[in-house]
Amino acid sequence: MLKIILSVIFVILCVALTVIVLLQEGKSAGLGSIGGMADSYWGKNKGRSMEGNLERFTKAAAVLFVVLAVALNIL
Repeated sequence: MLKIILSVIFVILCVALTVIVLLQEGKSAGLGSIGGMADSYWGKNKGRSMEGNLERFTKAAAVLFVVLAVALNIL
């Protein structure tokens, strides 16, 4: 029973992790860095923006993904 519950959570987490990664912007600076856009408010305070939140959620989901993968492998 526990393995089924963990498997369902694992599948939901896999889908959520895929969506979170696809929502993130690319890391290339592009033409915005030429005009000084890298030093804008959102560039300096990235942790408070949606992009910063997506990065935190990605890290947490990745750790949970690995933990669940190991747990499902052991069970």
